[in-house]
Amino acid sequence: NPNFGNTPIKPSKPLCALFLTAAAAEAEAKSRALQILIDLLFTARTAKMYTSRKKIHKDKDAEPTEFEETVAQQALFDLENTNQDFKAELQDLYINSAVQMDVSGNRKAVVIYVPYRLRKAFRKVHLRLVRELEKKFSGKDVVLLATRRILRPPKKGSAVQRPRTRTLTAVHEAMLEDMVHPAEIVGKRTRYRIDGSKIMKVFLDPKEKNNTEYKLETFAGVYRKLTGKDVVFEYPITEA
Repeated sequence: NPNFGNTPIKPSKPLCALFLTAAAAEAEAKSRALQILIDLLFTARTAKMYTSRKKIHKDKDAEPTEFEETVAQQALFDLENTNQDFKAELQDLYINSAVQMDVSGNRKAVVIYVPYRLRKAFRKVHLRLVRELEKKFSGKDVVLLATRRILRPPKKGSAVQRPRTRTLTAVHEAMLEDMVHPAEIVGKRTRYRIDGSKIMKVFLDPKEKNNTEYKLETFAGVYRKLTGKDVVFEYPITEA
């Protein structure tokens, strides 16, 4: 045939089917690989979430909020698994709840409640933990408080006695001590205003001034929101 050299060769039907089958197999393999990757990522995320859930125990098995899960993961789980200095100390620690609140001006605070029975263990790592958390929650001051419950006064004639530590006054005083740690409270003074309201001045040990001075406004704002009481934090004036 003189036109043989100019005539395009059409692939046979079996060859076309072979190409299509190969392309379909490749597409299916890619799809499977993608699905496996998605499953692995989901499994890893779920496992991490489940593990970080161990770092928050709420009353009556209540579901933690999204913010509480974030705090539990960043506060304890991530630090425990990425910081060797913290690993042993944070291993058995967990939190009860967490809340974010606006305090005075444009300042924001992250208030984290820790179990009462673990408060001493948290105090051992308080400074380092707060420092790391304030890096993670940039622009926010972190406050750690022990979970305490206020009991109502017993009814008249009741044989049940209320522990002094469960009274409103005792819980509010303990909250102050938790809030300003590691500084110690060295004095208090209550001033009455003309309108009958009162404000409490709390004097802190100046030895921890470097660790607490930048948060005095936050301490006052958080305490006011939680108790409804006005308070001012100061350092006693020392004679030169």
